[in-house]
Amino acid sequence: MQKRMTETEILENFDSALQNEDMFILYQPKINHTTGRMIGAEALLRWKHPEYGIQYPSDFIPVFENNDLIYRADLYVFERVCRFQRKCLDSGVSPVPVSVNLSRFDIYKTDYIDEMESIRKKYDIPTRLLHTEITETSAIGGMELVTDVLQKLHGFGYIVEMDDFGSGYSSLNVLKDLPVDIIKLDMRFFSGEIGGRGGAIINAVVQMTKWLDTPVVAEGVETVEQADYMKSIGCNYIQGYLYSKPVTEEEFLQKLNKLEHEPVAHAMNIIEEMDAGRFWDPNSLETLIFNNFVGGAVIFSYYHGEVEILRVNQKYIREIGMNMTEKEVLNSQPWGTCDAENKKIYEDTILRAIETMDEETCDTWRTVCSKICGEDKVCIRSAMRVIGKADDRYLLYVMIQNVTAEKKRYAELAESDLRLRAASEQANIYAWEYTVATKQMRPCFRCMRDLGLPPVLENYPEPVIENGIFPADYADMYRDWHKQIAEGVEHLEAIIPLTVGRVPFHVRYTTEFDENGKPLKAYGSATLVVDE
Repeated sequence: MQKRMTETEILENFDSALQNEDMFILYQPKINHTTGRMIGAEALLRWKHPEYGIQYPSDFIPVFENNDLIYRADLYVFERVCRFQRKCLDSGVSPVPVSVNLSRFDIYKTDYIDEMESIRKKYDIPTRLLHTEITETSAIGGMELVTDVLQKLHGFGYIVEMDDFGSGYSSLNVLKDLPVDIIKLDMRFFSGEIGGRGGAIINAVVQMTKWLDTPVVAEGVETVEQADYMKSIGCNYIQGYLYSKPVTEEEFLQKLNKLEHEPVAHAMNIIEEMDAGRFWDPNSLETLIFNNFVGGAVIFSYYHGEVEILRVNQKYIREIGMNMTEKEVLNSQPWGTCDAENKKIYEDTILRAIETMDEETCDTWRTVCSKICGEDKVCIRSAMRVIGKADDRYLLYVMIQNVTAEKKRYAELAESDLRLRAASEQANIYAWEYTVATKQMRPCFRCMRDLGLPPVLENYPEPVIENGIFPADYADMYRDWHKQIAEGVEHLEAIIPLTVGRVPFHVRYTTEFDENGKPLKAYGSATLVVDE
């Protein structure tokens, strides 16, 4: 039976619901959409009356708030979460941070945080495993009080999340004045539509939080399209029905055992964090980084088709080559080094960078002249983004790489008919993907066709050692490779005789890392060694 309780019935049954644990906790995971790993969860209060059945939070929470009971309910949730975290720690289950709600009524209770601390100490739970969530509306009309509460929470070591950001009326003022650690973005702002004006504003909010070094969690994500859009604008963390509805404690324990975990990363994008105006201060941190801690870099202005080089570092000059001086580079005519085709490529890339306000890349050939080396053609790979704007004039920051040798090698390969056929057919190249955490290997079609491998191999590399693809005398070396990959090695390669015929192959591995620097996947290939 399910019956909606009246306010009187809610109040009459409140104490017994706490005592009999008719009120219970559901946990909704927070996921990194890029890696699929869990970064935390939110605890949500639910009530199942033994006679009237499930009661909706929208019915009983306002009654609690209006009758000075919400703080008891919130402390009940906090204690249940502490009890759950202690259960995980005692049983050897690796926990993730769980966030609990802190209502505006809790904020006005002067001893509420002390009561939280008393419960936490009772169960001996590290504060890193307990986050608190406040809503931006709770700060309206009481900013000073909320600030004092946040300082107290930070003093105890709690992470504070701002819930439902974007649903209030003073979002920017609240964000400016409150020292929150994580922002939860209300996806209802989309109103069912991805992109458009709402998307533009959400994009601006996400970019703004990067300046504050504040991670963002998109809350209420229900579709892959929403999650992919948030990922495309730099918000990887999501919570919602796409990955999981709120689940019981038992179901959440299963997810904890099944899913890999990772901490929330306070990712800094060094280019976006730089103050473009401070590039001209010789003593600024921006100048120190520009001159010493990045590769070849140039800053130029773009105005109605005209480019003016404003600043280069020494690595830029060395990357260009030709023994040029800084003065020669600054005094050169940028468009004068390019023919019409390469000028169009470069200017189109500038316009894309202006349009997307993101990094854009191109390769262009230039004719470079110096007093010492004369004239030569070089190919420069440029990765650029806008760092400043005034009216129609844009300031762009460009990282460069001289790829002339690489381009010439490709040209030589294209000239060889035999090598071109080998490259296009790739008849003697095998490739596979290795997931570090699960030790799963996914082979390419050629591996499955020629070697009889299934679509997924578990506990890799043991299956290919057992079936003889990797010979026994190379087994320990190959196992050690995978240990090195798990420890963070970036590249591995060697000539290895494969199969029972001991045919020599050039085996290579390249490792992909997640945003916390942890090995995520490794990409392997085996290329037949052909005698020239």
